[in-house]
Amino acid sequence: MTDSQDNSEQKASGQPSADSEQTQQHVAEAEKATTAGKLAELRRRLEKAQDPGSERAKAKRDEAGLTTPRQRIDSLLDEGTFFEIGALGQTPGDEEAPYGDGVVTGYGQVNGRTIAVYAHDKSVYGGSVGETFGKKVIEVMDMAMRIGCPIVGINDSGGARIQDAVTSLAMYAEIARRQLPLSGQCPQISVLLGPSAGGAVYAPATTDFVIAVDGRTQMFVTGPQVIESVTGEKVTMEELGGARVQARNGNIAHVAVSEEAAFNYVKDLIDFLPNTAFDETEEFWALGDELTERDRELNSIIPDDPNAGYDIMEVLTRIFDDDNVLEIQDEYGQNVVTAFARVDGHTVGVIANQPMVLAGCLDADAADKAARFVRICDAYNIPLVFVTDTPGYMPGLEQEKAGLIHRGAKLGFALVEATVPKVTVVVRKAFGGGYAVMGSKNMSADMNLAWPTAQIAVMGAEAAVVMMQGKALAAMPEEQRPAAKKKFMDFYNANMTSPYVAAERGYLDGVIVPEETRVRLRQALRQLRDKQQIVPKKKHIITPM
Repeated sequence: MTDSQDNSEQKASGQPSADSEQTQQHVAEAEKATTAGKLAELRRRLEKAQDPGSERAKAKRDEAGLTTPRQRIDSLLDEGTFFEIGALGQTPGDEEAPYGDGVVTGYGQVNGRTIAVYAHDKSVYGGSVGETFGKKVIEVMDMAMRIGCPIVGINDSGGARIQDAVTSLAMYAEIARRQLPLSGQCPQISVLLGPSAGGAVYAPATTDFVIAVDGRTQMFVTGPQVIESVTGEKVTMEELGGARVQARNGNIAHVAVSEEAAFNYVKDLIDFLPNTAFDETEEFWALGDELTERDRELNSIIPDDPNAGYDIMEVLTRIFDDDNVLEIQDEYGQNVVTAFARVDGHTVGVIANQPMVLAGCLDADAADKAARFVRICDAYNIPLVFVTDTPGYMPGLEQEKAGLIHRGAKLGFALVEATVPKVTVVVRKAFGGGYAVMGSKNMSADMNLAWPTAQIAVMGAEAAVVMMQGKALAAMPEEQRPAAKKKFMDFYNANMTSPYVAAERGYLDGVIVPEETRVRLRQALRQLRDKQQIVPKKKHIITPM
């Protein structure tokens, strides 16, 4: 049969001929080569990159009611501001590899301010770190350093990509290497929306703030299965690394009740922070110097009984511009409050004792928490306000075992190291070492004020009477002891703990009426706004053990 006969029979039977197939192929290729064809191909690829995970992975995600990485980014950023990079990135050498390589990266705005952002895509390789993944994250980190902006990582990762072997480890190391120069230069915030283990937890832990979601976040170095195989201990994921557990361990700055609440907290946090250590924080509207009813409520806020508890937040929400006091690590070391607030429209960092917990004593956890917060504020040039009411450091065997000596010393070290403006208000007790590290003038505070309810001394009257009059009281008839003890304590409080004694000796700049506090803080920080402190040239300090 001839070729012409064969083609005729194919046409008669309705089957395409070899020539027609070649013609159709040439036409398709010609169409692809046109501008319209190239645009269509781009749209096809970009559409595929929008949600590139496997159908099985996406079905599992959707069944669990979880959001996509792009939805998460959209929840954080101002509408329409996301500029994505690396959407078409793939695993090198694998044309069938999904786009994105497990992470979405780019830039956008939060309340009008530029940030760099990345979000793990759990539906692609479990959100694990591979070569292209690493390069994409490195690019936005490098850009954050170049342009000077905060960086937010939305974490939901399976950790290292096992099949990528040393390449995955190298990418982890490259990311970690960039966190050091960023640290203290550009704010780094991590949001954990799923399990994070091993390398996937070390990276967030070295950022400035870690935000978690209750019931969703787990973080640990090794998971329950590995722990059981090595130590024999049986523990669930939630018991080991749940958000509340790790918040109490000091590894999380804030636990949100939902994903939406977590992103709202991040937005508030960014409002309190500068773009870089070389920029000022945003200025917000503030009340003037006229006193308000809220100011006057401070006059009756301290209980008459010096041993009665009260919530220090009732003070903090009245001495700043408004009641917007954003707590950091509110579930760790709860006997001290660390928070951001505003004075005269500008951000301040707040360190305050909480009498409702351990009577406001400083223990090892509280000292660690306060010391780190002082260093964060100092790094970003945020003035510090100390609100003091502490009986001192917490005594006891357990505290000594917990390393109170070196952990407690860190707070004093951080206070003296900080060069930002420092203002202290003693509202009640300032005893012993607690007086020193809670913003005393002797440890570099610039302005020290006290309320008339303040008590400043080596120790309180209850302890002093035992130390100084214990033997004399023991020698008295029992019925005379209560009156003698009260007489001594009254004398001690009038002559040794009175704020006027500290004021006479120059350790206070003033004793003020509580209602004046907000205005006096404004005046003090205005005066200190251009504070300059020369730091001796050396490589770095050596923190306590």
